[in-house]
Amino acid sequence: MPESKDRFGRFTESFARAMGTPAFLIGMTIFVTFWLGYNSIMPPEAQFDPQDQGFPLLTLVLSLQASYAAPLLLLAQNRQDDRDRVQIEQDRIRAERNLNDTEYLAREVVALRMAMRDMATREFIRAELKSFVDELDERQGGAERRAQ
Repeated sequence: MPESKDRFGRFTESFARAMGTPAFLIGMTIFVTFWLGYNSIMPPEAQFDPQDQGFPLLTLVLSLQASYAAPLLLLAQNRQDDRDRVQIEQDRIRAERNLNDTEYLAREVVALRMAMRDMATREFIRAELKSFVDELDERQGGAERRAQ
């Protein structure tokens, strides 16, 4: 049953897509124009839908086409609404995941910045090394003086 329902749904969508094309409108215009022209120009005995009766067969055909087209279009629209609903839910989940990832990364960046403030800079290390070298030089100089 689900496969049959899906096949019918695909049919309604293709029907709706076909009815919305310029080719369909042009085809219907040509069909109606031919119908009206034939039944207006031909002698009364050759007309299959007499003009003097107001083209009842054409009215019936167009009414029948409209009575089937409207529900089929609604079915196709319902299928599209269902797909849109699923797509919107997937987009919402994706956006929520992206927001969570962004918040996590923002917290990590803040933590790195805070850790960088506690970290020794290049200038600080150079100054400490220079101070250490100066202190060693002083000790070495004092040991040399004592040795003399």
